[in-house]
Amino acid sequence: MTTFGTTFLFVLLVATALRLWLGARHIAYVQGHRAAVPPQFSNEVSLEAHQRAADYTAAKTRLGLISIAVDGALVLWLTFGGGVQLMYDAAARAFDGEIMRGLTLIAILSVVTTLVELPLGLYRTFRLEERFGFNKMTPALYWIDFAKNAALAAAFGLPLAACVLWLMQVAGEYWWLYAWGVWVVFNLFMLAIYPSWIAPLFNRFSPMQDPELKERVEKLLARCGFKVKGLMVMDGSRRSSHGNAYFTGFGKSKRIIFFDTLLARLSPPEVEAVLAHELGHFRLRHVMKRIVWIFLGSLAFLWLLDFAMHQEWFYAGLNVEARATAVALVLFFLVLPSFTFLLQPLLSSYSRKHEFEADHYAAQNASAGDLASALVKLYKDNASTLTPDPVHSAFYDSHPPALARISRLQQASGV
Repeated sequence: MTTFGTTFLFVLLVATALRLWLGARHIAYVQGHRAAVPPQFSNEVSLEAHQRAADYTAAKTRLGLISIAVDGALVLWLTFGGGVQLMYDAAARAFDGEIMRGLTLIAILSVVTTLVELPLGLYRTFRLEERFGFNKMTPALYWIDFAKNAALAAAFGLPLAACVLWLMQVAGEYWWLYAWGVWVVFNLFMLAIYPSWIAPLFNRFSPMQDPELKERVEKLLARCGFKVKGLMVMDGSRRSSHGNAYFTGFGKSKRIIFFDTLLARLSPPEVEAVLAHELGHFRLRHVMKRIVWIFLGSLAFLWLLDFAMHQEWFYAGLNVEARATAVALVLFFLVLPSFTFLLQPLLSSYSRKHEFEADHYAAQNASAGDLASALVKLYKDNASTLTPDPVHSAFYDSHPPALARISRLQQASGV
């Protein structure tokens, strides 16, 4: 085994072991605090609801541990076990052109990874989510969604992959810069068409009907200087009883989407406060900042891919004989997550900072008390644990722990 192969194997095993350790810590910590509701929430959350959240969190995390182990084993087979080479050989026997071989390799890899992950997805939906009362999806709807997602992946993903593979072959030493430009345009295109063309393939969207709530939302938008194309209610209850709200689109196509499950649980003032939080993300340019960071990161990774694809040790270290551009592309994105895993706490910390800032914006433009009460309801109804393991949370959680977040809002509201 080459030096790079040994290094990657070490990094993969360390990253996998760390993920498993973090998950085990999280389960132990949550279950260790299962017996009592944190004093700060004792008036709003019952012991039964707290224990349900602990059990749900533990069950999700245990399933996550299995997924981590499966993913690690799959990467080992695809690289050192010769899986990528086997797939490329099959593609080479079927086609002569490198672009067609590359697309076939990517298609085979996608099918294999989907089939490997499918049992866990089915279990998550129809056993775990069902057991805790969240799943509303029928098997028929599950497979319809599955087919739609596969069709969209093929319709958009394969042309993008073909374009990148073509640039890798003909665009010379700066192919990665041209490919990055294509990637940026593609993502902006998808953001533009998602609200009108893709989202309606999966859910029904109808204009908000509640006059009191609509008036509140429109006044909030006016105070904050926001213009949107529509206030829409999505039939999230077709698939799950989890509740949420989000913005979609950009520019003049921005829409505010409320899950029907969210509107059923929160009072109009609480919905207004939740929306003020989401407006804060836009007003403080959090969304734009994250998009910029993603684009800059993708540029750096494409440059690094260009370097790696010209190195003999890159292929030899991963037990691959083929020196094709598609093989380099696939191998690079197989090994990248293990090397970048330790950046996860930085990304999570950056996201939590934005959440605190959006909460502060909401407290200035709506009611901090209403946002706090809305969050407590959402934590309870979504069975989100109030006692996450601090180390696990530092690595993974994009939102601050409940205690820290609610405490700041209570201080802002003078409670």
